[in-house]
Amino acid sequence: QVQLVESGGGLVQAGDSLRLSCVASVRTFSTYTMGWFRQAPGKEREFVATISWRYGNTAYKDSVKGRFTISRDNAKNTVYLQMNSLKPEDTAVYYCAGTSRLVSVVLVSVSEYEYWGQGTQVTVSS
Repeated sequence: QVQLVESGGGLVQAGDSLRLSCVASVRTFSTYTMGWFRQAPGKEREFVATISWRYGNTAYKDSVKGRFTISRDNAKNTVYLQMNSLKPEDTAVYYCAGTSRLVSVVLVSVSEYEYWGQGTQVTVSS
């Protein structure tokens, strides 16, 4: 059973930074494509960023490009989301997601990930 545990959320002001971490309890973490999604109250869960298993290819939601950076440390079974220049509209519960599917395409849909963390709250005040 794969478990994903997020940490690093909190309450910050607009313009501040946060780094989210997600630790995976799996032996073959290096073969997992990992992603970050978020869900604001009353809205559907949406893609934020992803990093592929093989070459570390990344992709981002348009509104976070240039502000957020996803990275991974396979030795620590951890994926990170560095969030800079935070805006009130970034407020949401952020979820870490993983998939063991060995594909070469970017995975941006909720349905493409089979493992999910419990979420961590990020609140950005104006």
